[in-house]
Amino acid sequence: MNENEWLAARFETDRARLRAVAYRVLGSMPEAEDAVQEAWLRVTRADAAAVENMSGWLTTVVARVSLNMLQSRKSRREDLVDAPDPDRAHHRETESADPEQEALLAESLGAAMFLILDTLTPAERLAFVLHDMFAVPFEEIAPIVDRTPAAARQLASRARRRFQRQGIVPDAAGTARKNVPVPDAAGTARKNVPVPDESADAEASQAGKADFVHAFLTASREGDFEALLSILAPDIVVRADQAAVRMGMATGIGMATGMGLTEEIRGTDAVTRAFAKLSWAPVPALIDGSAGLAYVRDGVPHAVFRFDIADGLITDIDIRADLTGLDIIILS
Repeated sequence: MNENEWLAARFETDRARLRAVAYRVLGSMPEAEDAVQEAWLRVTRADAAAVENMSGWLTTVVARVSLNMLQSRKSRREDLVDAPDPDRAHHRETESADPEQEALLAESLGAAMFLILDTLTPAERLAFVLHDMFAVPFEEIAPIVDRTPAAARQLASRARRRFQRQGIVPDAAGTARKNVPVPDAAGTARKNVPVPDESADAEASQAGKADFVHAFLTASREGDFEALLSILAPDIVVRADQAAVRMGMATGIGMATGMGLTEEIRGTDAVTRAFAKLSWAPVPALIDGSAGLAYVRDGVPHAVFRFDIADGLITDIDIRADLTGLDIIILS
């Protein structure tokens, strides 16, 4: 397989996710398909061989194309911002009703969701979609919208408040749910590690949960014991299935203590010792629609890390290498 064939095959692997990103940004399946095709043309003209994080790079390319299309549309139809058309939103919801396309996207956004998205600026809409629906860190969103990470966070926060005022919660799959409060998932910096606002109810917000997962991963990689302790519940429990225990050294867990991964680890001290100062391989992922981590080899997930959050702290981490029945989307 030559380089062009490899690149085409790699792009096809991510196509469904890239289409989902474009669709949620643009709200139109035909436009999403156009955005993905334009992204492919840009990819073929770029030096893809120098890219280390292919999935993240492809997401960035599609996001930039989608943002340009959205800005062009807004410049032609300024009335969308002040007076969204319910009929138009409903049409966008139904125009993607082809069963095969819907299977690839998992499920479409509702009309109410589109109505609110249409009131956002292009930058707000992109920041909100990438972070709250696909758990993309603000550090990666910032250059796409030509803002600092803090400013990108504010863009998503303003968009999130618009949904809050309407009592609508878009989850990670892009489904609109009514009457569920969404707290602000803004994090505070501590030693350059993004730590989520502990007052936020992260269980009600995938954005908040993604921030906790990102903070945990960053603190673990940097060996920041203080940051880890600040986000772990005193009685935290880490559980692993038998398959995960068998591949414990491959995932890197337990290497700090030299004891390997066991079926259960309890308490902040033990968990911090097990997870700190590791050369971490897991990457952000959506696991059954919830923010988590996945250990990936050759583009295939081999283990996942699922998190439970309560009262602003991580209370449980579930490590599974038996992935039967799990819906896993690798985010970067």
